[in-house]
Amino acid sequence: MKKEILIPVLSAFALATVPALAQQAKPASKSSQTAQEKVSVAEFDKQAAQVQENIRKLQEEMDRIRQTQDPKERQKLLEAHWATMQSTMGMMRGLWGPGMMGGPGMRGGGMMGGPGMHGGMMGGPMMGWQSMGGYYSKLTPEQLRERQYMSDQYMDLHYMMMEQMMLNQQMWRQMPR
Repeated sequence: MKKEILIPVLSAFALATVPALAQQAKPASKSSQTAQEKVSVAEFDKQAAQVQENIRKLQEEMDRIRQTQDPKERQKLLEAHWATMQSTMGMMRGLWGPGMMGGPGMRGGGMMGGPGMHGGMMGGPMMGWQSMGGYYSKLTPEQLRERQYMSDQYMDLHYMMMEQMMLNQQMWRQMPR
């Protein structure tokens, strides 16, 4: 893949995860959903900590790339950084898995729409209260707080990851041709 299209492709990936929030899950019961949510937040925190550790590794790799003067070594380090980014993106996708950020059935939609989607980015109704109101109105205040917490944490990780992607692309552009 050409480095010039890296940011648009990765941005599309990031945006593809957002429509997953628009899908509505039908919980079996309030008590089982409440139990699931408590497990989900703990699992989310565990996985988010792993992602954050990978982001620290990415930052260390970028520091080494900046300090390296040898073009061949820099290229080797950039390739390692790219591999770490791909691994981290997979881990971030796992944060949206079953039981995460919306419970079972919330996964599977992409930018083109998918199971339970309402057209996503391709012409259907946009995400909003109309498509999610029924789902959120059934959550307890504690579940809503948990959802907000997970969303906030995910967005912080997302921004850090995007920064690393942009730095990687910038360093590739600075490589001698």
